[in-house]
Amino acid sequence: MQQPTDTELALLRLLWTRPSATIRDLTDEMYPGGGHSSYATVQSLLDRLESKQLVARQRQGRVNVFTAAVSRADLVRRRLQETADNLCDGSMAPLLSHLVTDVDLSDDEARALHRLVQRLEDESSGGGDA
Repeated sequence: MQQPTDTELALLRLLWTRPSATIRDLTDEMYPGGGHSSYATVQSLLDRLESKQLVARQRQGRVNVFTAAVSRADLVRRRLQETADNLCDGSMAPLLSHLVTDVDLSDDEARALHRLVQRLEDESSGGGDA
């Protein structure tokens, strides 16, 4: 899958916050007060995202309505796996270790990570099968 550019990703972020949107809706949010060129830019971005299968278009009357065709979680998973493949010979362990040790986690993030590790350990040892 082709990855979105930073600008395409900004548009995807908007689509993740709503069930669907028109080009006008997205243009007004991305470029408040923007004119025809802003509308054309958003239309071009949506065309590229659609060709990458990251958004879906549905015709409703005379208007195209767009929805995200990939969830944020799925895109994160794909990007992390691609990074692991490119930098760590496909292994997630070095990548995750780097993220955990070199990033300042908040207390809430550290607790959430601890719960996740505990759950994974429970599942791998059969403790998750009650």
